[in-house]
Amino acid sequence: MLKTRIVGVIVVKGGIVVQSIGFARYLPVGSVAIAVEYLNRWGIDEIVLLDIDATAQDRPPQFDAIREYSKFCQVPLTVGGGIKTVADMERLVHSGADRIAINAAALENPALIEEGARHLGSQCIVVSIDARRRQNGEYRVYSHSGTRATPYDALTCAKRAEDAGAGEIFLTSIDRDGSKQGYDLDLLGSVAAAVNIPVVVCGGAGHPRHLLEAIGTGVSGVAAANFYHYTEHSVIVAKSYLKAAGANVRLDSYVTYEGFRFDDDGRAAKIDDAALDKLRFEVIPEEVI
Repeated sequence: MLKTRIVGVIVVKGGIVVQSIGFARYLPVGSVAIAVEYLNRWGIDEIVLLDIDATAQDRPPQFDAIREYSKFCQVPLTVGGGIKTVADMERLVHSGADRIAINAAALENPALIEEGARHLGSQCIVVSIDARRRQNGEYRVYSHSGTRATPYDALTCAKRAEDAGAGEIFLTSIDRDGSKQGYDLDLLGSVAAAVNIPVVVCGGAGHPRHLLEAIGTGVSGVAAANFYHYTEHSVIVAKSYLKAAGANVRLDSYVTYEGFRFDDDGRAAKIDDAALDKLRFEVIPEEVI
């Protein structure tokens, strides 16, 4: 049985990592290279790197920057932002990307999904869908970082992407983005049930239990951005929480939080005697010192 992937998202605006809140406010975090290296060191399964300025500024991806960032990345790297052509996709792959995420381009030119899948393989093409819930309960899809409404709903976009040859859906709730209130389970559950390709969800994680709730809907991966900033062991803590709850996730770092309990904020809070003894006498491998 495939393990659920724990995905770290790095949102880039103005050349730096930012925290996104509702696709409207952006708080500075810092260096992209450091963020990539940090997520790698602390056990993330995959990284999604999104340049949210590129499409708005009508410019191509920053290929040289991606080449530099990829040097710090030993896990699969998905890159999005400013991609308009298969030539852009191929150049990103040559710059170190493992997968390509397309959003506005997939909506404006659905044939690009099919063409990209034909040249690079379906597994390389990720269609990013940003959706906002309307009063009638429908999930309307937006492009250009949530600033442009489209005529499409999330289910229609997901099915069209699958039919065109996309290998994965990256689904974000605009309403929940930066809220720390948990994922929109209705949105992600309905999309995951409607397609046969992997669905990775994002938007709203503020506690490890939110990841666990999303996993319960059958998605292939749970992604978060803000949740992993400023907390040194946040990836390992989240995975340890999920593992203890019975979720099928990968936890293979030499440090774990086995035996810990977690507080209401999802932080490691209390530890039992057996776990304490293990920490006291565990020898840290030389290669990580």
